[in-house]
Amino acid sequence: MKSVTIREIAKERKNLSFKALSQHINLDTVKSISKLTEEQAAKKAARDAELKAVMEGTDDRFLLVIGPCSADNEEAVLEYARRLAKLQEEVKDKIFIVQRVYTNKPRTNGDGYKGLLHQQDPSGEINLVRGMVAVRKMHKRVLTETGLTTADEMLYPENLEFIEDLVSYHAVGARSVEDQQHRFVASGIDHPTGLKNPTSGNINVLFNALYASQQKQELMYNGMEVETSSNPLAHVILRGALKENGSVVPNYHYEDLLKVIEAYKKGNYKNPFIMVDTNHDNSGKKYNEQIRIVQEVLTNRQWNEEIKQYVRGFMIESYLEDGRQEPGEGIFGQSITDPCLGWEKTEKLVRYIAENV
Repeated sequence: MKSVTIREIAKERKNLSFKALSQHINLDTVKSISKLTEEQAAKKAARDAELKAVMEGTDDRFLLVIGPCSADNEEAVLEYARRLAKLQEEVKDKIFIVQRVYTNKPRTNGDGYKGLLHQQDPSGEINLVRGMVAVRKMHKRVLTETGLTTADEMLYPENLEFIEDLVSYHAVGARSVEDQQHRFVASGIDHPTGLKNPTSGNINVLFNALYASQQKQELMYNGMEVETSSNPLAHVILRGALKENGSVVPNYHYEDLLKVIEAYKKGNYKNPFIMVDTNHDNSGKKYNEQIRIVQEVLTNRQWNEEIKQYVRGFMIESYLEDGRQEPGEGIFGQSITDPCLGWEKTEKLVRYIAENV
């Protein structure tokens, strides 16, 4: 029996509503444009080994995944990276920093800025092929020009393949964590992968995702049947919850942390690690609250040895300027998505963390 492709079936039956906007994309060609040299790849591997040790607890430094809500402007992101690299050197004995370079943004109803992958100019046209090139270029520049390694959100699991050689930390967002494909693909990632609690705040859902990510899985991925290796560096991120009426429910408080620790204890999870996202529904997107949230969590770590043992990371949204702007306003280094801490407050906060971990 002759095999046929979905495209051929669609052509015959006219029942799939997909219109091709480009030729089939050769990922090897895309990756070759911003490929690391052997020396650059070796430096990244060395820093990845440090991060792995932090996640496994053999390195007792505190982890910060910090940076803009969205990486919308290459030069602003690089200016931020240069400043952050100097700060990393200052606090390197206490803190390990990975920079947020988030190039895919989830949109609850599909509207709005979807990130650098979609729009290289936030107010311009959508071009995902050019976006793939722009995403790789930005991650590579941060790595090669500052020595920092980067984090990105795995919003589209299929896109992992074209950035996996450049990104050192992956996050699965609150709207994706219940999806089986995200969980299964996370189980095949060789780098730390943070799983956020769902927007409902349901911790059972979060730990189901963690369990799935730490097991071997079989799935269809990019046109092939594959088996994953399992991801022992998958871990939880607490980002607060949102009720149907729009009110937020934080989950970084003392009792919340103890509940998550108990959930870790009940299962046979590898490398228990809790990261607290200080923005989103923990802060109600009030960016200055991130400072207070950090202070409270660090106080709780000092008070309770188990919290100190498990809670070993923060995710913080920070950029050059305080707050946010609408796309097109043109304020260099100010977020066009969620509001962020500006640089002066960021410096003080990172130094505070280094003094209190």
